[in-house]
Amino acid sequence: MPVLIKIKENKNVRSSAFGKHFGRVVTTKTMSYNELCKHMSEHNSVYGEDVCLGVAAKLQNCILEQLLEGKKVQFGDLGTFYLAAKSIGANTEADFNMGQNIQGLYLRFRPNRQDINDLSSKTLKKRASFLNAKDLIVTKGKKKKEETTTEGE
Repeated sequence: MPVLIKIKENKNVRSSAFGKHFGRVVTTKTMSYNELCKHMSEHNSVYGEDVCLGVAAKLQNCILEQLLEGKKVQFGDLGTFYLAAKSIGANTEADFNMGQNIQGLYLRFRPNRQDINDLSSKTLKKRASFLNAKDLIVTKGKKKKEETTTEGE
């Protein structure tokens, strides 16, 4: 299935790109954790859904534990997870208050950019095919083939 794109107009009058149209990725659904594990078990695996669920749950817990200990976690050839902080500045180091100046802690992911699993933007674009989400809409009065939502909305 191709990557679905919805074309949206920038309606922010303060933006230098006001009135321009941009493509946004559309998703047809969010695959649940259980669905992903079931899907994994269906790939000619000797392991059933329950084993995949157990391994994935343990992996998830261990990744979070290691991140909170200040480590980056490389996830095979897929890429690396790490944490990043958002903070507001203080006039001096002594004025910096962890509780007040740190506004958020975010999980980040840096995709691998090597070998056959190159997940860089350029390579992903080469590997993907695209379809305008409008093309899923059948003639007037008929239903869309699939209900869709736009990422980030």
